[in-house]
Amino acid sequence: MIDRYTRPQMKAIWDLKHKYEIWLEVELQATAAFERAGQAPRGTAAKIRKKAKIDVARVAEIEKVTKHDVIAFLESLMDTVGPEHRFLHMGLTSSDIVDTSLAIQMTEALDLILEGVEGFLAVLKRQAVRYKAQVMVGRSHGIHGEPISFGFKLAIWHEEVSRHLTRLRQVRKEIAVGKLSGAMGTFAHQGPDIEAYVCEKLGLIVDPVSNQIVQRDRHAAYATALALLGATIEKIATEVRHLQRTEVLEAEEYFSPGQKGSSAMPHKRNPIVSENLCGLARLVRANSLAAMESVALWHERDISHSSVERVIMPDSTILIDYMLAKVTDLIKHLVVYPANMKRNLELTGGLVYSQRLLLALIEKGAQRKESYEAVQRNAMASWNGSGGLEELVSKDPFIAQHLKKSEIAACFNPKYYLRHVDDIFKRVFGSGARSQPRKGSA
Repeated sequence: MIDRYTRPQMKAIWDLKHKYEIWLEVELQATAAFERAGQAPRGTAAKIRKKAKIDVARVAEIEKVTKHDVIAFLESLMDTVGPEHRFLHMGLTSSDIVDTSLAIQMTEALDLILEGVEGFLAVLKRQAVRYKAQVMVGRSHGIHGEPISFGFKLAIWHEEVSRHLTRLRQVRKEIAVGKLSGAMGTFAHQGPDIEAYVCEKLGLIVDPVSNQIVQRDRHAAYATALALLGATIEKIATEVRHLQRTEVLEAEEYFSPGQKGSSAMPHKRNPIVSENLCGLARLVRANSLAAMESVALWHERDISHSSVERVIMPDSTILIDYMLAKVTDLIKHLVVYPANMKRNLELTGGLVYSQRLLLALIEKGAQRKESYEAVQRNAMASWNGSGGLEELVSKDPFIAQHLKKSEIAACFNPKYYLRHVDDIFKRVFGSGARSQPRKGSA
């Protein structure tokens, strides 16, 4: 992944030297297990640990000849380890080292991502509570529907991201497995006790059964979980992009001092962060498909998955880490315009209250069909410029027959639509999510 989207901590996890350090640790723990089993002299692992030096350039040099990275790595250790080198990798296959090490890198990356998700949830909750009473128009099909609150919209995002947190925690369990079961997974040359010892030392669980590799449904689940999180980030970013449109302008990205929006048009304040997030989500989603394509391998293993994972696992985790940081900052510093929310809510002259009016008529004993037709008749007249809906329905004989003017007026109160918002917030956040209406709230 390019440096533009790579944060330092995540970069360090996927650094080539760090990968080799993990490879060495797996080999060292295996050697310690060989000692316990009487296959290597006591103290062998300690001697190797003291002497072993990782030389990335030397590994690359050897690999030009061997065309095999694990062999190149092992041969590079001969330069510093000495005679004890012969006790490395006994009865193991390359995938024992690579898959076990990859599991460590993937869990390290996911731990960073989980921290990011938790931080994002905290910001979403804070903003949801802040704007719980801020009325705005809800939209379906892009068309004004009924009043909601902006905090309600944020609460929906919070609940969705909470599901991602649960999903990612489960995926962490699924991917945190190691295998040292040999070339075909049968433990032909080293018993399960070696594998169990190494995995315990590395903080992994043993894969109950493997062939030459850990099965790739685990990796596909991991990549898919990241893609799903990316999809939600894209969903949030898409909403911000809509809300920032000039004709809407209910909320917008923070525009910092000195920031520029266009090289040609000095007035522009573009939703560049949100657009960036939408684009990056496409990459993470595409990577998840590549991971699924890697589940079906030939027989006990081929290497068609290997080249894929060298790209998609670093890239997907790097991108999600970056996206989480960006979307968290976006929501934390989001500029909200209550006056514009009120303006847009009133834009259709009260049409958004049509269902409340319909139900009020039915509650008074009117038939649904006639009530619907009466409300729609006046709604269409209002839509065509004949006046506000409240004014028109007050003059309609059918409606006047069933509803007093005060009862009609009550149907046009936006606060009615927020009467259960506290109950919804208790479902999402539990107790302690109460807030006072903000100044300027409708």
